[in-house]
Amino acid sequence: MKSTRTILLVTCFAIAFAFVESSVVVYLRQIFYPGGFAFPLKPGITSEIAVEVSREFATIVMLVVVGWIAGANRWQRFSYFLIGFGIWDIFYYVWLKVILNWPVSLTDWDILFLIPVPWIGPVLAPILVSLMMIGGGWLILRKEEAQGSFRATRTAIALSILGSAAVLVSFMLDTDATLRFQYPKAYHYELLLLGLVCYTGAVIATVRSASGSLRIR
Repeated sequence: MKSTRTILLVTCFAIAFAFVESSVVVYLRQIFYPGGFAFPLKPGITSEIAVEVSREFATIVMLVVVGWIAGANRWQRFSYFLIGFGIWDIFYYVWLKVILNWPVSLTDWDILFLIPVPWIGPVLAPILVSLMMIGGGWLILRKEEAQGSFRATRTAIALSILGSAAVLVSFMLDTDATLRFQYPKAYHYELLLLGLVCYTGAVIATVRSASGSLRIR
């Protein structure tokens, strides 16, 4: 693939950026959870929530900008964003494991994101979603180079939106654990599974798409 060099550069950025992100979390945990991070969350942390929300927003901006610079059109930019985000998210946990030996297992709970409400879930969930993002981004780039341009089928887009909605609901459903500082309820793995199945269906629809099929740019 002609895009291999760019993918490698985006990968290097994402891995390095993941270390920066994880190092910030190391310091936060030393301050707020000196005995080790665990649920239920501590109410006192809410005083710093504005800074954390701003930091996470800045993180997304950086990943979007990297994707924009790396790609030549909107689908390439979206692809590099997906790849960069997925690698960054996975290596965020890799670095935490190296530095803190955490998570102990992939079923450990974590705070995943804070916008628009806090997201929580087992570490396994964002890792699986990130793997799908990396695979989806790579597939789009491959189709771009093979066909000269990429066009997503309506089926693939609909399945991707449905899958994303299911995954996001699974992360944001338990507001008692995040906004009322309670212990998390059982994670809705069925929603995660639905999301992953939808993503897989979108990939299959993209792979099987023929040049004469109905597509949208």
